[in-house]
Amino acid sequence: MQTRAQKEAIVKDLTAKLKNSKAVVFSDFKGMTTKDMTILRREMRAEGLDFGVFKKTLIDIAIKDAGLSMIVNDLDGQIAVAVSGGDEVAAAKIISKFGKANENLKIVAGILGEKVISRDEVIALAKLPSKEEMLAQFVRTINAPVSGFVNALAGNIRNLVQVLKAVSDSKQG
Repeated sequence: MQTRAQKEAIVKDLTAKLKNSKAVVFSDFKGMTTKDMTILRREMRAEGLDFGVFKKTLIDIAIKDAGLSMIVNDLDGQIAVAVSGGDEVAAAKIISKFGKANENLKIVAGILGEKVISRDEVIALAKLPSKEEMLAQFVRTINAPVSGFVNALAGNIRNLVQVLKAVSDSKQG
């Protein structure tokens, strides 16, 4: 049993994380083994995400204190909270991937910025490429015309060299 002071500390810490978050994913973990939860926590930590299990009433208080509007008490199951301060899709991706391997982990809802999003919207978010993947695609897109232009110029120079060599060979022969 947690003391009032411990609960207040949990709410204060969770409120700070929620205020600084870009995305939050709420998942139902009822039926998961301790081993699976440890693996999931390790994956979350490796990506720099905060993941924890709290009482629903404490989560509701923290959400309210963070200035967000959502009621976790209405959600079914035992709720775990994944908070992403950097990449908006990271938490959704990890939970979605982990949920495919473990049927006991289910995405329930989420928050993107200050907007509450449904389970389906969190799943759609999980399908988006990560920030790094999007930046790589952007660089490739910008680089494509430049490399095409360079190849066209190189082809013209190559053709000019071949013509000059052919003229040189014909004068020698």
